[in-house]
Amino acid sequence: MERIIKNIDRRTLLKGGAAMGGGLIASSMPLSQVIWAAEGKVLKVALGAELGSLDPGFYTSDYEVPVMECLYAKLTRFKPGSEWGWNLEAAEKLEQIDPTHIRFRLKKGIKFTGDYGEMTARDVKFSLERIIQHKYWTTSLLGPVDHVDIEDDHTGVIVYKTPFVPAWVITFPWAIGHIVSEQAVMKATKDGGNFGMNPPAFSGPYVLAEWKQNQYTLLTRNPDWSGPKPGFDEIRIVPITDTKAAERAYQAGDVDYTEIGLDSLATFKTNPPPDTKVEEHPSLSYAWLGMNMDNPTLKDINVRKAIQWGINVPQILDIAYAGQANVATGIVAPGIVGHREKALVPPEGDLVKAKEFLEKAGITDLQLTLDCANTGPYTTIAQTIQAQLSQIGIAVQVNAQDQSSFWTIGQETAGDRWKNLQLYIQDYSGLPDPFYSTSNFVTAQVGIWNWERFRSDRYDELDAKAVTIEDPNERAKLYYEMQDLLEESGAYRFLTNGGRPVVYRTTKTQAANLPQGYPVYVDFKPA
Repeated sequence: MERIIKNIDRRTLLKGGAAMGGGLIASSMPLSQVIWAAEGKVLKVALGAELGSLDPGFYTSDYEVPVMECLYAKLTRFKPGSEWGWNLEAAEKLEQIDPTHIRFRLKKGIKFTGDYGEMTARDVKFSLERIIQHKYWTTSLLGPVDHVDIEDDHTGVIVYKTPFVPAWVITFPWAIGHIVSEQAVMKATKDGGNFGMNPPAFSGPYVLAEWKQNQYTLLTRNPDWSGPKPGFDEIRIVPITDTKAAERAYQAGDVDYTEIGLDSLATFKTNPPPDTKVEEHPSLSYAWLGMNMDNPTLKDINVRKAIQWGINVPQILDIAYAGQANVATGIVAPGIVGHREKALVPPEGDLVKAKEFLEKAGITDLQLTLDCANTGPYTTIAQTIQAQLSQIGIAVQVNAQDQSSFWTIGQETAGDRWKNLQLYIQDYSGLPDPFYSTSNFVTAQVGIWNWERFRSDRYDELDAKAVTIEDPNERAKLYYEMQDLLEESGAYRFLTNGGRPVVYRTTKTQAANLPQGYPVYVDFKPA
C-alpha cells in the first residue's frame, strides 16, 4: 500500500484505508471465496485498519504491530494478560549498565529467511540507527539514542545521550523494537529506508505469504523459525475499518476474532452469538475535543474556557457509548504513571460559568466548525457537543469526513487546511508509559500531532525531564503538572479513555491480548 503520508502517526492515520466497512466484507464477498483453506489450523481475524507498512522503523498504525510481531523477533516483547510485563525474546540477556547504557546479548541461532543468515548485533545496531538516519517520526520512540556499540557477534551496547526510562516499555517491546536484517534491507532499499509492504526477510514464527490491498493479509509458518511453535498454520487478517461491519462479519462467520464497539458491548454480553466469549479490556487511548489556538476565533482564552465549561462529558458518553465508557481526566489513562484523579474542569461542566466566560470575551454571536471522522462514535460525539454548545449561544457546524481526509486536516505538510481548523474530535492510542502520550503536545509537534498548536516552555521542560526519572511517584508529579498545563490553556476538553472489548469464537480459538486489548496473534491457541 502506497498511501503512507509523511509524518503521519502510528496511532491514527489509516484507522481507515478501505471504505467504511472495509475491504472484502464491504463487497459482500465471503473470506472463504477469496482465500482457499489450507490444510491445518487457520485463524481468521478482523483488523481495524488497512496495513500501511510492515517496516518496524516506518510503521503507520498501531494496528500493524500485532502483524509485525508475527514476522520479526525483537529483544523483548509484551506478555499477554491483564498486567503489563515483558519477556526476553531475541535477547538472551538485557541489562541496564548505567543510566545511559543498556547491554544486550542475543540468543544464538535466530535465522533470517532468504539465506540472510543468523541475527547478529550488527542487525540490532542497523535496526535502531536507520530510524535516526532517516529522521522518521518513530525517532521520538527511540528517545535520545546516540548509537549502538558492537562488542561481538551477539553482544552490543545501546548508548543514550541522556537517560530514557520508557525504553523498557516503548522502545524494546513495541513496534520499533523489531529487528530486521541489515543485509536484506540494504539490498532491497539501497539506503536502508522504508520497505513498506515488501519485507525482504523475516525472523519471526510467520512469513508474509500474500497481501491484497483493502482485502486481506495471509501469514503462513516460517520454516526457519526455531522458537516456540505458534498455534496456527495460517493467520488470515481482514481489514474492516468500521466496528459495526466487523461485528456483522463475525456474526456471519467470516472472522473468528474481532474488536467490537462499546455501544454494542451490552448487547453482546446479554445476547452473545453461539460459542462466543466477550472480553472487556480497558483502553490506554484518550479522546478529547481540541481547539486550534491559532485560529482567530479561538485566540481568546475566554472563548476556549466557555467551550470547556459548556460541555457535559457524561451526557456525551451516555449517548455515544451507551454508558459503557469512562470519563477521562487527561491524556494519561487509569493504571498508568501520571494518571490524574480528576480534571480541573468538572465532567458535567457548568452552563452558567460557560456563559460568563463568553461575556468576558464580549461574544454574543459565535459560529464555529467542528471536524470529526465519519466512523465509529465520532459523529455522535460531535452532534452532542453541537447541541450542548447551542445552549450557551454557540452555533456549531459539524463536518464529518472520511478518515483519510480527517487525519491530515491539522498537518501543515498536507496544505493550509489547518489554518481554518477550529474544533475537532481527536482520539489517540497510548502505551504503558505516559511519554507515549505527552510527547504529542510539545512545541516541536505543532502542526504535526499538536493540532491545538499548544506551546509551553514549561511543558517541554517537564516532558524532557520526566523520561529521565526512575521513581514513579516523582515522575507522576511532572505528568500531573503537564496535564494541568494542557487543560489550563483552554484548548482541551478531555472526554474518555474508551475501551477495547473483543469477541472470539471458542470453538476456533483461545485469544491472547495485551492488557489494553491489542491481540497477540502468536499466542492465540486453537480450540
